[in-house]
Amino acid sequence: MKTTSLPVSEILPDLKNALSARNCAVVQAPPGAGKTTGIPPALLEEDWLEGKKILLLEPRILAAKNAAYRIADGFGEKPGGRAGYRVHLDSAVSDATRIEAVTTGILLRRLSSSDLLEDIGLIIFDEFHERSMDADLALALCREIQQIAREELRLLVMSATLDAEPVSTLLNKAPLITSEGRCHPVEIFHLTPEPNLPLETITADAVEKAFREEAGSILVFLPGAGEIRRTEAELNRRLGNHSKLIIAPLYGSLDRRAQESAVAAPPQGFRKIVLSTSIAEASITIEGIRVVIDCGLSRTSRYHSPTGMNRLITLPVSQASADQRTGRAGRTAPG
Repeated sequence: MKTTSLPVSEILPDLKNALSARNCAVVQAPPGAGKTTGIPPALLEEDWLEGKKILLLEPRILAAKNAAYRIADGFGEKPGGRAGYRVHLDSAVSDATRIEAVTTGILLRRLSSSDLLEDIGLIIFDEFHERSMDADLALALCREIQQIAREELRLLVMSATLDAEPVSTLLNKAPLITSEGRCHPVEIFHLTPEPNLPLETITADAVEKAFREEAGSILVFLPGAGEIRRTEAELNRRLGNHSKLIIAPLYGSLDRRAQESAVAAPPQGFRKIVLSTSIAEASITIEGIRVVIDCGLSRTSRYHSPTGMNRLITLPVSQASADQRTGRAGRTAPG
């Protein structure tokens, strides 16, 4: 698999040297640099891997499957060959699989059974800026395995926007390798909406303006499926007469075929408006996107002490997430 065309290729020699000398490393590279699809295949033949697997840890099911599909495509294969995935209720792996993309839950299930991951030579914590208790726990447990039982196990933490110095310190001052990337320039505009309008109306106003004034496809970030459905209905009412426009929702509970359709490039001559939750922030390249419209909100699970249960709440996104979303507009061309 050729990775020389990816921006991240410039740091591969330093990364290989770091992982030959140490059992931990941290990579920081901007969105679109090719971390997810370029680094795992480039490390497959390293001597320290000794024929063992690379475990690619992704924060979401769609990200894990998308990574496996893109890496497998680079090999000229389908998932289940040298690259595969394992997620909740679905998998594509075989005896030939050397790169296995998994979600945090899959890894924690293995670790909970006192599994020392003896078939794994490298664990890559991708998009680590999407902090969660599960991801932090998985890193802590893998570090414990490394320190107590398997010193040869390598850990690699990757992110585009995370402040990487504290992570490097946590991993015993692991080498920090930075790629400048080659992200295209992105112009940023801030819109002031009319007060007291529903979110779907505000969003549809911004999308309609961008559709008429800008070229290319549009990616819209909304907090949840309900907002996506209402915005989709509003856009169909306003723009439904355009025969070469595709409006595609993208969120976690959609079936795989609908998710893949949303991520795929539009047919020649068509434009696409993708209405997505934060699922599209990282590890997913949606072909043809030139404009990103961000409502600045995200729905997340938080512990509610009065009930002793988690509940979904809507919060402003972090600066790191906002930067990730902005970067989606400049992955393939200026945006």
